[in-house]
Amino acid sequence: TGKTLLAKAVAREAEANFIAIKSSDLLSKWYGESEQQIARLFARARQVAPTILFIDEIDSLVPARGRGMGEPQVTERVVNTILAEMDGLEEMQSVILIGATNRPALVDPALLRPGRFDELVYVPVPGKDGRRRILAIHTSKMPIAKDVDLDDIAKRAERYSGADLEDLVRRAGLYALREHGGLVETVSMKHFERALKDSRASVTPEMEEEYSKMEAALKQNALRVEPIGFVAPGMLTPERDSKHGD
Repeated sequence: TGKTLLAKAVAREAEANFIAIKSSDLLSKWYGESEQQIARLFARARQVAPTILFIDEIDSLVPARGRGMGEPQVTERVVNTILAEMDGLEEMQSVILIGATNRPALVDPALLRPGRFDELVYVPVPGKDGRRRILAIHTSKMPIAKDVDLDDIAKRAERYSGADLEDLVRRAGLYALREHGGLVETVSMKHFERALKDSRASVTPEMEEEYSKMEAALKQNALRVEPIGFVAPGMLTPERDSKHGD
């Protein structure tokens, strides 16, 4: 849905340096190497501050601890390193961290507490006006016929993401190429009609409903998370209450 593009736009509007990295680039099979790479990444971001530091697919880097995902020891060390970099002894110093994920429920709740990822932004698929503008961008250099109605296409392409719309325009162009033997004067509405039939939205109504429920639950879970440590509800017995009754 354009999460990476949105992060780039934030950096451009803020006139800040932009560092983008995938979670897989930070994970290593060698003991302690993942933590060192994370520390080096944050040190580099501080050196060139102001910086927007963008980590894509962050759920694979900082999954919730204690759920048996991945190697528990490695996961806990990586999560603790990220937490220490975000609000440890060394301040962020004009470094803004943005993480993107399609599975926010898998992210460790400790990262969603105030002072870390303060804002949770749900990036939905574009609305009708947004789809119309995206179609206009992708068809700006395409010789489209006068009968092509971008407003009608945008209306019918419900739940299409930016990538889906780009694929739709590409398909229409390919159908026109095949019809005219490689010499295309214009791409007409019939080519877009065929492209609409042969393409589909990558986001389903069920997915949208799931994300809307998840959006409300995430903040509540973050506020209920236990402080960093090894004490969980039920582990401690209130001996004082049982002995003294106060």
